[in-house]
Amino acid sequence: MPTSSPAGPAAPAPLPLLQADCANCFALCCVALPFAKSTDFAVNKPAGTPCKNLRQDFRCGIHTGLRDKGFQGCTVFDCFGAGQQVSQITFGGRDWRSHPATAGTMFTVFPVMRSLHELLFYLAEALTLPAARPLHAQLRTALADTTRWTVATPEALAEFDITPLRQEVNALLLKTSELVRAEVAGRKKNHRGADLMGARLPGADLRGANLRGAYLIAADLSGADLRTADLIGADFRDTDLHDADLRGALFLTQPQLNAARGNSATRIPPSLTRPAHWLGDRPGRSSAHESTD
Repeated sequence: MPTSSPAGPAAPAPLPLLQADCANCFALCCVALPFAKSTDFAVNKPAGTPCKNLRQDFRCGIHTGLRDKGFQGCTVFDCFGAGQQVSQITFGGRDWRSHPATAGTMFTVFPVMRSLHELLFYLAEALTLPAARPLHAQLRTALADTTRWTVATPEALAEFDITPLRQEVNALLLKTSELVRAEVAGRKKNHRGADLMGARLPGADLRGANLRGAYLIAADLSGADLRTADLIGADFRDTDLHDADLRGALFLTQPQLNAARGNSATRIPPSLTRPAHWLGDRPGRSSAHESTD
């Protein structure tokens, strides 16, 4: 890839954990990122300022009641493992409270690392797809180059412009999507970037559809078939996924599921976790489908 690599050894770095490990993070999402008072957050909070609910031990004081207290956005967010990477690897376990001189750089590095980990999540998934085999060599190169950035110095990460790397990886992911979706028989729907907010699509056949960047806020996709649909960047806030089938959906993330509404009959990829707020079935709806976790 033409994007320059960070200074340091050329040997491939091991793939970092791409799931959040809050016990090994210094609550970076609760400090580094800003909140805007809305339906997702009960208060305004500027970047770099600790949330008022953050305890001294870097744990949330209202963790079990976030949704009830107006902090639904916290339950949706996922750092893809960037928090512990920055806390334990980039800064070697030095937290921003005990070492305040690190705070500014740490808070700058965190969103960069999250973007790197998100790209790694997509690349790792692409490498599991047999249809994308013609691209596997390029995908492995992209994976190695992106992984090396995750162990760069704090200074290098703070100055890193991730945009070119994101564009290069996205081009590979788009080619991957086209190869996979080409194996789906029939004409596939193209809703890339479409405004489908509030759309009523219950039971829709969206196999192999292109829903990249689609706005699906509060849309009704209950019972929809989304197998092999490309969902990268799709906005699933308050989307109804009751009884929907998302097995094999391309580039579906945990934050997308967390933002949506579903039930025990919503079928999801085995690599993802059913959100805790998907409790039971809606009254009057069938739960005939067995869940596949």
